[in-house]
Amino acid sequence: MELFDLSGRVAVVTGGNGGIGLGMAKGLAGAGAAVVVAARNAEKSAAAVAALEGLGARSSFAPLDVADPPSCRAMVDRVLDRYGRLDILVNNAGMSIRKPPESYELGEWRQVIDTNLNGVFVLCQAAYAPMKRQGGGKIVNIGSMMSIFGGAYAAPYSTSKGGIVQLSKSLATAWAKDNIQVNAVLPGWIDTELTRNARDQVAGLNERVLARTPAGRWGVPEDLSGIAVFLASAASDFVTGAAIPVDGGYASEF
Repeated sequence: MELFDLSGRVAVVTGGNGGIGLGMAKGLAGAGAAVVVAARNAEKSAAAVAALEGLGARSSFAPLDVADPPSCRAMVDRVLDRYGRLDILVNNAGMSIRKPPESYELGEWRQVIDTNLNGVFVLCQAAYAPMKRQGGGKIVNIGSMMSIFGGAYAAPYSTSKGGIVQLSKSLATAWAKDNIQVNAVLPGWIDTELTRNARDQVAGLNERVLARTPAGRWGVPEDLSGIAVFLASAASDFVTGAAIPVDGGYASEF
């Protein structure tokens, strides 16, 4: 459908070399976008670029450390130099340190906040001018179900993901006049490397997730492809400031 056609659009997906990021990148590529995989691991990113090219998309790697503001700005400049435009920014890269809240060192707290929240803000700032210049753009910020719930062993992560929702709403309000839509996606329990580590560390997690999720399964990265295309396309031109769970009903179950 024309509403979902991303032909001629250029998308950046941070952390797009695996997990949820790659699932979303594949959706964008399948809809016709050129996709830049922005991440730290060049070898892993090369494999992701090859997979996206295998779908018939133009794709490339751009080195990025989201916790380093100069790296964020340089990445956007590099994309503009290569492609001449930036239509879609998916802020997906993130991390967590699992500990009881009383045990965190301040440096650990800052590491998570710098990666998950401050880096998103800097990247949105860097994308604003080129998007405004070209008449509009789409920003998709990846929150979490921890944007809604607290995490006993993930206080900085939960804080950063709650901040993602409020940042998205604030930017959506500020930039609506420039035809830039900013939305947040809140993934539930998705089967990724990060959540596999959590299952190894937390006894009974797998069983509790399955028992609470109405869909009766863990999500897979490809479950995020559709929402990525929707929020990146003309189909969502009147959707901004939203925080959309993609969780198999987990947040609705009581």
